[in-house]
Amino acid sequence: MTNAVIECILSRSAAKYYDPAATLTDDQIRELVRIGTSAPTSFHLQNWRFIAVRTPGAKARLRPIAWNQPAITEAAVTFIIIGQLADSSTIPERLAPVVEAGIMPARMVPEWEIPARGLYFDQPQRQRDEAIRSATFGTAAIIYAARSLGLGSTPMIGFDDEAVHREFGLGEDEVPVMLLSVGPERPGNWPQKPRLPVADVLHFV
Repeated sequence: MTNAVIECILSRSAAKYYDPAATLTDDQIRELVRIGTSAPTSFHLQNWRFIAVRTPGAKARLRPIAWNQPAITEAAVTFIIIGQLADSSTIPERLAPVVEAGIMPARMVPEWEIPARGLYFDQPQRQRDEAIRSATFGTAAIIYAARSLGLGSTPMIGFDDEAVHREFGLGEDEVPVMLLSVGPERPGNWPQKPRLPVADVLHFV
C-alpha cells in the first residue's frame, strides 16, 4: 500500500542542518501556510495564526528565547505556530463563505454554533485544548507539504512561551503552540528513525 503521499510521509524526518544561504520567497511561505490551513478544525473555527520569522532581525529576536537553537537562524523561515482559544461566537463568520459557496445551507449555521457554545463557553481548558489541536493539525500539513517540495522542517517546543508572547505581540486569546523551521537542507541529516511496532500501539476491539 503506497503512493507518492505515503512515501512523502514515511520519508520525513526532523531536520537538524539547514543551508543558511538558502531563502524562500514570500509567495512560497504563503503557499505553505495556505496548505496548512486546509487542515481540519472543530466546527470550522480555523483558530490559528502563523508568524513567519524570516528576516535576520526577527530571527535574532527569536533565537535567544528559543533555547538558542541553530535552526532558528539557519533555516529559511521559522513559523511561530499560534493556536487561538476556541470561540463559538466566530462560527457564523467562519461559515459564511461555506454558505456562499453552496456547500452548507444557511439554516445549518445555528446547528453548529449552538453545540459549539455548549462545548466551549466558560470552559478555558477545552478552549485551550482546541487551540493546541487546531494548530498541531495545521503544522502537520505544513510539514508534509514542505517535504513534498524537497524542504526540511523541524518542529520545536523548546522556547520561552511568555517571552515569545511578549516579543511577537500575541493576543490574550493566543497560545504559542510550537515553532516550525522550514528550508532547504544541507548534508548530515538523519533519515526517519525506526518507530514502535504497530502491534505495540494498535489494539482491535
